[in-house]
Amino acid sequence: MMQRVFLIRRRQFLSTAGAVLLSGCGGIQLLPTPPSPQLYVLRPQIMPPMGAPVPWRLSVAEPEAPASFDTTRIALSRSPTTMDYFANSAWNDRVPLLLQSLLIQSFDMSGRIIGVDRDTTGLENDYLLQTEIHDFEARYDTPDAAPQIVVSVQAKLARMPQREIVATFNATHQAQASANTLDSVVMAFDEATGATIAQIAAWTLSAPPPPNPSR
Repeated sequence: MMQRVFLIRRRQFLSTAGAVLLSGCGGIQLLPTPPSPQLYVLRPQIMPPMGAPVPWRLSVAEPEAPASFDTTRIALSRSPTTMDYFANSAWNDRVPLLLQSLLIQSFDMSGRIIGVDRDTTGLENDYLLQTEIHDFEARYDTPDAAPQIVVSVQAKLARMPQREIVATFNATHQAQASANTLDSVVMAFDEATGATIAQIAAWTLSAPPPPNPSR
């Protein structure tokens, strides 16, 4: 009889413990999900380079970037040795893809080039534009002051199909945010990025024609 009572009580205990565990799991599932980040769009004013048309075609490679910039997050720096990101905010695409699209747009708008496309189409073009992002961040001198935006990109022009580097160029531009707000920071990113894109596009279109340009 005592053994039967013990078994019944043991079953009741296990049933109660299981109910507590399930209740705990249910509580975990009901925790609120973190909010989605606010997306920001990089829309610099594109100033297409002026000049005579060039008799060659161009491919634009996706820019290389360190892991800190190869992301959708908006980077900031408070010291020369640290990197961080603005909370609950992001670009609408990875930074290298945004810059690649802006470069292609700049060449298209210039009307000076026979053809320009991404280095993924398989087309035989005359030159390949390779770029590497060195800086793309908001720099703070003091925590509450408006930051300065720094955009620095190295460009290399390679002759195709050998991919032989024929010229190298460094473009760096800075823009001061008008206030310590994300809207002001993004507008300063637009300014610095637009100037960088325009300088790289003008430099690229100043290259001499290849020996046998494609038509």
